[in-house]
Amino acid sequence: MTSRAQVRRLLSLVPYLREHDGVAMADVAAAFGINVKTLREDLSVLWMCGMPGLAPGDLIDIDMDAVDGEGVIHLSNADYLTRPLRLSADEALALVLALRTLRGIAGPGKRDAVDRALKKLEAAAGNLPATDQATVAVTAARDDIQARVNDGLQRGKRLDLTYDVASRAETTRRMVDPLRVFVLEGYGYLEAWCYSANALRTFRLDRIAAVEVTSIDVAPHVTLELEPWAVWVAEYYPTEAASARPGGGLIVTLHVTDPAWLRSLLLRLQGGARVLSPEGAGNSAAEAAQEALEQYAVLLGAAART
Repeated sequence: MTSRAQVRRLLSLVPYLREHDGVAMADVAAAFGINVKTLREDLSVLWMCGMPGLAPGDLIDIDMDAVDGEGVIHLSNADYLTRPLRLSADEALALVLALRTLRGIAGPGKRDAVDRALKKLEAAAGNLPATDQATVAVTAARDDIQARVNDGLQRGKRLDLTYDVASRAETTRRMVDPLRVFVLEGYGYLEAWCYSANALRTFRLDRIAAVEVTSIDVAPHVTLELEPWAVWVAEYYPTEAASARPGGGLIVTLHVTDPAWLRSLLLRLQGGARVLSPEGAGNSAAEAAQEALEQYAVLLGAAART
């Protein structure tokens, strides 16, 4: 798994183990949706964690003999991680602002969920005047347009977009594959693959005049099998799914809109990734690599003759 996913898991794992002393390895692995091998690796990391000082009495204590011999976990000297986490004023304010920003680009049917999350967060944060004074203004699309854009995103469907291009004072119609909705400097945007431009484009939501969700699926996702030394791809690029690979490495699914980007990535990894699906998605990279090898052979031959 990625390092970020492991850190999140470890922070939840310690309180769980403190509440379930002597629990079986298999039960813990099932509870966290991982295999026993990954859990054993997590315990090896935890064994070297603790309070500043890093003396033996500062580190989390795990009975590794019981882990490897009996298949059960006994963890101690980690009481400081069993206390409930408290949000600082700055953390609470950042989360409140993020949720209020999200509300600005959420469809009408999603705002109730955001409002409920806001109420829970504000209650958990306590009496923090800064959260009451924090306001967010987001310029987004009309409710009906926002709902259709979000529907296309959620269901992975191509959008038939009518867009007002401010720089050319004209209205255009184009087919796009939606990738994400985000907010920048108070405006909501849709990032999508535009088939008219044959490139990635960003559309301001308030300039979308009309939109229809088509029955066409967005461009196919690409599934890669990564060698252990290439798992940085899952941390560096947004992935839609990631699972551990037997013997190390990962199997990841990415949304690829530009074949040239995928070809460049595969060449950069130099055999560290294999395309599992769709069939043929990695052919151009293989052909480019073969062509490079042939050119290299030609250069070597010319050098030998001179």
